[in-house]
Amino acid sequence: MPIHQSVLELIGQTPVVQAQHLDTGLCTLFLKLESQNPGGSVKDRIGVSMIEAAEKRGDIKPGDTLVEGTAGNTGIGLALVAQQKGYKLILVVPDKMSREKIFNLKAMGAQVVLTRSDVAKGHPDYYQDMAERIARETPGAYFINQFGNPDNPAAHEFGTGPEILQQLDGDLDAIVFGCGSSGTMTGLSRCFAQHSPKTELILADPVGSILEEYINRGTLSDKSASWMVEGIGEDFLPPISDFTRVKQAYAIADKESFLTARELLSKEGILGGSSTGTLLAAALRYCREQTTPKRVLVFVCDTGNKYLSKMYNDYWMLDNGFLERETHGDLRDLILRPYSRKDTVVVAPTDLLVTAYQRMKLYDVSQLPVMDGEKIVGIVDESDVLLHVYGNEDRFRDPVSTAMVSKLDILDVRSPVESLLPVFDRGHVAIVTEGSPEGGRFLGLITRIDLLNWLRRRVQ
Repeated sequence: MPIHQSVLELIGQTPVVQAQHLDTGLCTLFLKLESQNPGGSVKDRIGVSMIEAAEKRGDIKPGDTLVEGTAGNTGIGLALVAQQKGYKLILVVPDKMSREKIFNLKAMGAQVVLTRSDVAKGHPDYYQDMAERIARETPGAYFINQFGNPDNPAAHEFGTGPEILQQLDGDLDAIVFGCGSSGTMTGLSRCFAQHSPKTELILADPVGSILEEYINRGTLSDKSASWMVEGIGEDFLPPISDFTRVKQAYAIADKESFLTARELLSKEGILGGSSTGTLLAAALRYCREQTTPKRVLVFVCDTGNKYLSKMYNDYWMLDNGFLERETHGDLRDLILRPYSRKDTVVVAPTDLLVTAYQRMKLYDVSQLPVMDGEKIVGIVDESDVLLHVYGNEDRFRDPVSTAMVSKLDILDVRSPVESLLPVFDRGHVAIVTEGSPEGGRFLGLITRIDLLNWLRRRVQ
């Protein structure tokens, strides 16, 4: 294989894998692994396309400042190109984006501006409007404008589309994609209209987006709802969009998207992101509806490495009601990390305080039960450690027993939910046991956020 001179040379020519273990009905389903691009998503293609086209027109030169509003992956694609070509980059990102994406962007040198994800286009805090304003107010800045930039769909019309047809020997009955900026859809639509008119275009859309209704019923709603899948779905029609050849659309709920992405990993060994789950769920619905065999391709839009703290985190999935949990009708329903399943992070009274500190950091918790065998004997939180070691850092080597709190707020598992409120009012966490407070079996902890999550799940 050749030695490449730049990571940008690795963009495109992503592999296609035939699904072997998913229920695809009579159809053959192919998975286009855009997650194998160097930036981890299909958006690498438009990152290089939009920047290099602007260079050829003389709109920008190395050293200039580029500005864009992005759901994350376009930003990573742009950051990859900007880093290699010597541009400054400012990205406006909605606050629902995964922290992995934000860490990735900052590590690549991009300036990240977080804004609200609960406002629609036209609001000053909407990420695209804010990006346009920043570009306008920054001397010499260039606004990429992926939603209105024709070099976005061109990347797919002349790159992705022909590549797919070559890989499948020109034989493709249907392709399933999502729509954010609409570049993928518009570019593929133009490509297949010319080179493979038999290929049906199928849109996967998050529930809450307006696009599924527009495609299937021809009505354009001015109201959208929120969704948690990242990177696809819209509350308006992007200027570059061309939906004329899209035959059908499927609305996929967040829960189905996340569970389908996890199924892709468990059955096919492919780690895809949240939008991949939406696309795959739509593709599987389409395949199972067919009465004759068809060859269908769906995108693995980005890598699931960017969502390990969210959809691949069982606790996050449980918190949001996306994984089913056993219900008991008592306080056990509020315990996120049950001790009986070894989910509770604990320390022993003889462990060092530095061990307690490291476990809090590693597992992103603020307090730890102190267990002597199977009996809870105390609790230690961040404040306990801080007060003990402040002024003498050597005390990190002291045992946990020297800093833990032994007077505990213990509730019997059959206590009413209302009994949690006085505990929280004292600034404590609730320790739930089964049996007598003195010798009862420890079940787990309940914190304020556990109660909030439980209340939110009740209204879903």
